[in-house]
Amino acid sequence: MRDPRTAPAIKICGLTDVNQALAIAAMGVDAIGVIGVPKTPRYLEEAARSNLFQALEQQVPQLLRVWVVANPDDATLDRALQGEGQPSVVQLHGSEDSDRCRELKQRYPNQRWWKALRIRQPEDVTRLNGYEQAVDGLLLDAWSPEQLGGTGHRLPLEWIADAAPSLPWWLAGGISAEWIPELLSRVSPDGLDASSRLEIRPGWKDLSKVQALVQAVGER
Repeated sequence: MRDPRTAPAIKICGLTDVNQALAIAAMGVDAIGVIGVPKTPRYLEEAARSNLFQALEQQVPQLLRVWVVANPDDATLDRALQGEGQPSVVQLHGSEDSDRCRELKQRYPNQRWWKALRIRQPEDVTRLNGYEQAVDGLLLDAWSPEQLGGTGHRLPLEWIADAAPSLPWWLAGGISAEWIPELLSRVSPDGLDASSRLEIRPGWKDLSKVQALVQAVGER
């Protein structure tokens, strides 16, 4: 768990435009995510994703380039994890169990893997340590029957206040500047993953809201 005296990392997810991605990277965020789940509002097809990641890699090489996928097959991963414009992190947001995650980590040993867990009830937090040795990090998100993520729904903080995963973990769901004081007074995630509450429309961010989030986190 992050030392509560230090600021958590910030990931802005669901980007679809290269220029927006570069502008947000220049604000000092730590990671930018691109959605690779077809038929979802922020989906970015293969060539556009590669171009966006390539631009980030060239101009902001230290930034994490996160590709969000759900139950990807091996052929899809093989294409994405070679050549130019590769992700530096693959975030698994489907029904992948720890065995599948471990298999992927062994198959692609130089690739970082995060597993997103959708928390539907307090008891779901007990699943966190089941992924130790299977992934490099966890992302906790609110459960929704309609979407795998990007809903803006917030997890009740009391559900995760005592969570102490052995892995680095990110909190997603409703992250925005105005929630930061309460959020960081009650939980200590290693990172924050923001998307829908910063948007003008799916895939297009309000840069003033992104900047406000970066400032709010930096002031903690």
